[in-house]
Amino acid sequence: MDIGRETGTALLPKYDSNGLVTAVVTHATTGDPLMVAHMNAEALARTIDTGKAHFFSRSRVRLWMKGETSGHVLAVVEMRVDCDQDAIWIRADPAGPACHTGEPSCFYRRVAEGGLERVAFAQD
Repeated sequence: MDIGRETGTALLPKYDSNGLVTAVVTHATTGDPLMVAHMNAEALARTIDTGKAHFFSRSRVRLWMKGETSGHVLAVVEMRVDCDQDAIWIRADPAGPACHTGEPSCFYRRVAEGGLERVAFAQD
């Protein structure tokens, strides 16, 4: 156990071998899950500095701000880290759909008998 990281007050993200940490985003008001993405050190720093969620795209291999083209930015209300700082939880106010499909959340389908079914969200 790394006492400084796990019980201290310093932000010491535990990045994986690719320099990334997983970020889970939920709606600040409803608590609904919105999306999961990854952050590198620069994305985390820009998120803290601007109050808008930034991530690192593994497929595009670049930093991006959520909503940079759609306008559907995620305004950060609160950020937390888990006990060993290898995951970040962002509570945010979304300015529009969080999913690139136009759905309010990337988690818009539940596993049901025989496949998937769409679910309703509090913000629908």
